[in-house]
Amino acid sequence: MKIVRSSIKTVKGPQEWFTGDIYMDAVAAAPPPSRVSANMVHFMPGARTHWHRHSLGQTVFVTEGVGLCQRRGGPVEVIRPGDRVLFEADEEHWHGASPDRLMVHLAINEGDDIHDAVQWPTPVSDDEYPAAGSAE
Repeated sequence: MKIVRSSIKTVKGPQEWFTGDIYMDAVAAAPPPSRVSANMVHFMPGARTHWHRHSLGQTVFVTEGVGLCQRRGGPVEVIRPGDRVLFEADEEHWHGASPDRLMVHLAINEGDDIHDAVQWPTPVSDDEYPAAGSAE
């Protein structure tokens, strides 16, 4: 057993990956040969990821608030605490807070020497995002 005391500061999500205010806390980044990383991601109301894909897939587990997610070409889905969302390998998608509620989720990803953990093609436009509406 190894206890790693929290010494990593919360960081603001980069504008190259997110729209709006997002804050991230590293949860897990095991040394090789492990390929898994996990981050607790805090989305302020209206904040969201850009469209992106994960070569080996991604799981998000919602812990607080009300969020939205969408795969390219699919409907916008409301997600709430306790919901798990599995994005398949290379499935282009986005996720974030609803327009009027914050949302926090644990994002679990993996990558290796052959597969990037994530690729960030384009932002989710303001025209695409309001189509989601308000999550009551």
